[in-house]
Order: sequence, then C-alpha cells, then structure tokens
Amino acid sequence: MRIRATLTGTAVAVLVTAGPFTGIAHARADLDCADFVYQEDAQTVFDLDPTDPNRLDEDQGPDDGIACEVLPRRSSAVVSVATVVPTLGVQGGTGGSVGPAGFERAVGVALTLAGAGLAGAYVVRRRRSAARRRP
Repeated sequence: MRIRATLTGTAVAVLVTAGPFTGIAHARADLDCADFVYQEDAQTVFDLDPTDPNRLDEDQGPDDGIACEVLPRRSSAVVSVATVVPTLGVQGGTGGSVGPAGFERAVGVALTLAGAGLAGAYVVRRRRSAARRRP
C-alpha cells in the first residue's frame, strides 16, 4: 500500500509542478516588421514560409506577397546578408502562440482534479476496508 501511495503522490506532484511550464512548451519565436531594419530582410523571412506565420504581409488591401512594405529599402549598391535577430520574441508582436489555449488549460485542470479525486477515493476505500477487517 505504501508503494501505491508513493506512486500516486509522485504522479500528483509531477502534474502540479509541470502545469506552469505549459506556456514555455508553446512558446515560439515571433517576428514582426519592427524586428527588421530593411524590407529585404523581412522579405527573406517571408519567402522562407509562404503561409506567413509571422504575418509580415499584413498591410491594407489584399495580400500581395510583399512583406513589411513600410520599411525602407536598401540601395541597390549595398549588398549584405540578411541576419534576422528577434528583439523581443513573442512579446514584440501580436501574433503567434503565447501559450496554451483556454480549453487546453481547462482539460489539464480537469484531468488533474479527476486524478486527485480518484486517488483520494482509493485511499478512503482502502481505509474503510481495513477498518472493517479489524476486530
């Protein structure tokens, strides 16, 4: 019985301590136009993934495939390699995943409470059956 109680306690402890880290698991680098100095740098990142997960082609009107049109362009005489370094990550933009959705948190809480309830019911049942066996 002590082994079961230890395992149940360990499982509950893992669930309780792992819950706050779900936001970290969902974090990803998010780029927006403010992360770039020149339009060509933003266009390079845009061209890597045509689904535009960073929403770099979010100007007024239909999407035209040109990223961050408001940024200045390099002169044609200057050639450099585009190096993209996000300045603020997810906090810098409005898009991207910033953590688990509300229903994911609700499911996690429900499963944790259900597990704790089942563990408690098991302990109560074992104690009652042990109390009946005693003279």
